Amino acid sequence: MYNKEYLRWCEAVGEDYLQAELKEINGNDEAIKERFLLNLEFGTAGLRGVLGAGTNRMNIYTVGKATQGLANFLKSENENPVVTISYDSRIRSDEFAQVAAQILAANSVKVYLYDALAPVPMLSFATRAHKSDAGIMITASHNPAKYNGYKVYGPDGCQMTSESADKVLAEINKLDIFADIKKADFEQAKAEGKIEYVSEEVKQAYYDWCLGQMMRKDIFVKEPMKMVYTPLNGSGLVPVTTVLAKAGLKDITIVEEQRLPDGNFPTCPYPNPEIREAMQLGLDRVKELDGDVLIATDPDADRVGIAVKENDEYVLLTGNQVGILLTDYIAKTRKELGTLPENPIMVKSIVSSSLADAVAASHGVETINVLTGFKYIGTEIKKLEEKGEEERFILGFEESYGYLVGSAVRDKDAVVATLLISEMAAYYRSIGSSINKALQDIYAKFGYYLNKVDSYEFEGLSGMDKMKDIMQGLRDKPLAKLGSLPVVAREDYKTLTHKDELTGEEWHIDLPNANILIYLLEGGHQVIVRPSGTEPKIKVYYSIKGKDLEEATAIKADIDTVIKAVLA
Repeated sequence: MYNKEYLRWCEAVGEDYLQAELKEINGNDEAIKERFLLNLEFGTAGLRGVLGAGTNRMNIYTVGKATQGLANFLKSENENPVVTISYDSRIRSDEFAQVAAQILAANSVKVYLYDALAPVPMLSFATRAHKSDAGIMITASHNPAKYNGYKVYGPDGCQMTSESADKVLAEINKLDIFADIKKADFEQAKAEGKIEYVSEEVKQAYYDWCLGQMMRKDIFVKEPMKMVYTPLNGSGLVPVTTVLAKAGLKDITIVEEQRLPDGNFPTCPYPNPEIREAMQLGLDRVKELDGDVLIATDPDADRVGIAVKENDEYVLLTGNQVGILLTDYIAKTRKELGTLPENPIMVKSIVSSSLADAVAASHGVETINVLTGFKYIGTEIKKLEEKGEEERFILGFEESYGYLVGSAVRDKDAVVATLLISEMAAYYRSIGSSINKALQDIYAKFGYYLNKVDSYEFEGLSGMDKMKDIMQGLRDKPLAKLGSLPVVAREDYKTLTHKDELTGEEWHIDLPNANILIYLLEGGHQVIVRPSGTEPKIKVYYSIKGKDLEEATAIKADIDTVIKAVLA
């Protein structure tokens, strides 16, 4: 069957670069099977996959089929649907964005398209500003260069709900990838007003909104500081530097090798600010300049990583540490300035550090824990908005380096996060402290927490099956101990049950179900096992309490004897 589809593509595809790939794999059954046995799966994260020819690859045909399915869904739900589209610096992102616009226009869907690459938060903002029925972001976030993706947003600026994604998938499955796709001429569709570029007014409105999230408006005048910034060859350069300049931060050095958009990511094969290799050029530059802070944004500028000075070295902070610091800084600053709302709320993912809950509570801020995925944080903002209480939301974050302040954007926003991290750094400097000293003060007050994420990769066609088998095995034969530590309770988010191993009691977890297992261990430690929703990985999240880093590290090593045996 896959060979038949391969031959059909050989006849139907006109693009030279795709034809070259199809000819290259001629006679290679394994390569043909890998590209044509399966279709890229459309879900709440849209599409994501390796670039190339085939039904299991990202190309103009798989993008076209997904877009036609989306158009059919929108037309069934709305009389005159509107879609906003943006794209990042990845290979063929601009091409995929234009193809999507052409297909939507051919289906009488009004399109607002960014005329240059723009990041996730600007797409979310413009989707809401244009009162769009959907948004499309062409990106594979922080994946390696060989990947691209197609993220779909709902009218609220959040990633599409599972219910809507299922309906779009049903429409996609009705289509032939070549015969059923409508496509308008781009220039003609523009001339007819079916495709319109996002206006400068909407872009400026986003920048103004970012600036409105600052709390200490003149901090960069009072306390000039030296920043090094890298967009990692992604889409963050223009929005980040524009907002920081408007805020008054003048001394910004860009990492030159990573300044310009480049989907090949020549200096960081994995353009992820969670990884030291991606940050290394920035670390070298900030040390050379004796800067105050290094900030990096990933290709679609929804994640942000930072490094701060500690003695004579620069240390990378984790997503949990930055989330904890922002929780503390925003809550206490707004309290000091009299702008903290009544009954304030911080929202974070269940895999993010529980230390943030304790810090929030100390400032009178309620914490809502949600499943992994920023759409769940966005959903909580929407619930507040429906009650006219969105001002109660002061911060949302995930340990995977994603943060959001304010409610006009409904996804991770590295632009506004960069602004507030810079403000926080300048403030602590102005009082003779530092971000690192503020973090140590938090540990001194609440105890040391080691929060770490380990990933286990399962590549290839058999990878997903192996991941399923591992998760099922953990359910069939529950672990009684992790290392020398007894499991005192287990939570299974697939069955939404919490079981106390000491008493045998069970109770229901009031969250959507998900493929997540949580082990609560003797001593207050926690281990979470979760397959990634976007990559062929099983992730293990550790929250280890100890009197210091050395003790917590030893406890983790003990736990890892079991984890590695199960997953490695």
